[in-house]
Amino acid sequence: MKISYNAVTKPSFLLVNPELPAFTSCKPRLISTPILRISRSHEKLIGLITKFQCSVAERTFGTSSSVSKGDTNRLSRKQGGSSSLFSRPSLLEMKNERMENRARVYEFLRGIGIIPDELDGLELPVTVEVMRERVDFLHKLGLTAEDINNYPLVLGCSVKKNMIPVLDYLGKLGVRQSTFTDFLRRYPQVLHASVVIDLSPVVKYLQGMDIKPNDIPQVLEKYPEVLGFKLEGTMSTSVAYLIGIGVARREIGGVLTRYPEILGMRVGRVIKPFVEYLESLGIPRLAVARLIEKRPHILGFGLEERVKPNVESLLEFHVREASLGSVVAQYPEIIGLDLKPKLFNQQSLLKSVIDLDHEDFGRVVEKMPQVVSLSKTSMMKHVDFLKGCGFSLQQLGKMTVSCPQLLALNLDIMKLSFDFFQTEMERPLDDLVTFPAFFTYGLESTIKPRHRMVAKKGLKCSLAWMLNCSDEKFKQRIDYDTIDLEEMEPEPSFNMNTLMEPRSDDDSGSDYEDSDDEYE
Repeated sequence: MKISYNAVTKPSFLLVNPELPAFTSCKPRLISTPILRISRSHEKLIGLITKFQCSVAERTFGTSSSVSKGDTNRLSRKQGGSSSLFSRPSLLEMKNERMENRARVYEFLRGIGIIPDELDGLELPVTVEVMRERVDFLHKLGLTAEDINNYPLVLGCSVKKNMIPVLDYLGKLGVRQSTFTDFLRRYPQVLHASVVIDLSPVVKYLQGMDIKPNDIPQVLEKYPEVLGFKLEGTMSTSVAYLIGIGVARREIGGVLTRYPEILGMRVGRVIKPFVEYLESLGIPRLAVARLIEKRPHILGFGLEERVKPNVESLLEFHVREASLGSVVAQYPEIIGLDLKPKLFNQQSLLKSVIDLDHEDFGRVVEKMPQVVSLSKTSMMKHVDFLKGCGFSLQQLGKMTVSCPQLLALNLDIMKLSFDFFQTEMERPLDDLVTFPAFFTYGLESTIKPRHRMVAKKGLKCSLAWMLNCSDEKFKQRIDYDTIDLEEMEPEPSFNMNTLMEPRSDDDSGSDYEDSDDEYE
């Protein structure tokens, strides 16, 4: 005889999770089969199982009810008064507390002269003590309340997380601690920077531009703003343009070291217009490149504010338009000076001491534009010396127009040269009036040996014929049977081509294409 248990629900299932709904019926469902016969003992067993199932179901209902009531009681306790262990400040209370803390911080800042108006929305220290620590640290760096007011966002920098790591990095690079104050006044944003993400890549880029590691501190001290530039932005385009106009690649490192501000100049707005304007004055592009190599700071002269007005002043003081390029090439600083007052003062001085007229003053500036920067005391000493040599005012005027360098040469050397001229050469003063450039030649290296060779040959020649040529040319002249008068004419005092002489080690070639659209 076999018993089928398919109709009996296993009571263990109900004991595993009392939360599951209990059976709603206690009556067993027995499956009868025609061939099944159940003994009385088995009928008792089934009855016991059925009663057990009903008992479990009743407990399930009771347990569920009690759990629900417990949860309800606990929930009601959570929603109870503020005395509960589970209480939290409300959002309004937290907001009010933050406002009170910020108000105390603002009151502290106002008390020390710092205006906090621009700090709204900036994450600030919660307590006055932490803010006092930041302010004290900035004061130790030399920054005043006025400096902080110029950039109040610096108060958002943590001393330990921002300021100290940045300053330590700059110190390791070699930036002098004595320059930190000026450094931070010019570029306080550096305190917000990440050493790894922001600062280190810029330093590596500068080294890649052939700036020597020992020169990096000098570059940063001169132009701390460079630490905020994008690597592939203005910095790369300005360097590419300079190489394109002829600045030698090997000179780039030196150019940027002397004037790192170039890295922040926009090509289309600053560098390119400046270069093209100098070209319009008659200076070839390659000569402009050479000027930039030697004096890169000229790129910082404002084209509209300074350069063009100075060129107009030169024309006003009788410098000929055809000579403008030569004047600028000889003395590039002249286009960056406060020029007009200097021209007026020098013109008036030379008029009063040697009776130099305005047209002749223009010729003096063309031949030696540095005259605008000579001091009155220096020029008067030279004029007095020449007067003492026996030259008249008229002769002095003529000599000055022919060779303005007379107003700037070393007086001791001029005296030695004049003594030799009088005692050994025994020539008349008129020879010096005709060729005052005599004083510009070296006494031991040129004047003495050439005079002796001329005297040995028994030649009668002018000072210009004897001095105004190279050593090789002079030897050829000595061998001539006659003196060619054309060779006695003095050569121009400045030759623009000297700026463009090729260099044997020049590697300034570039595949850069000068596009007007690229930098507009």
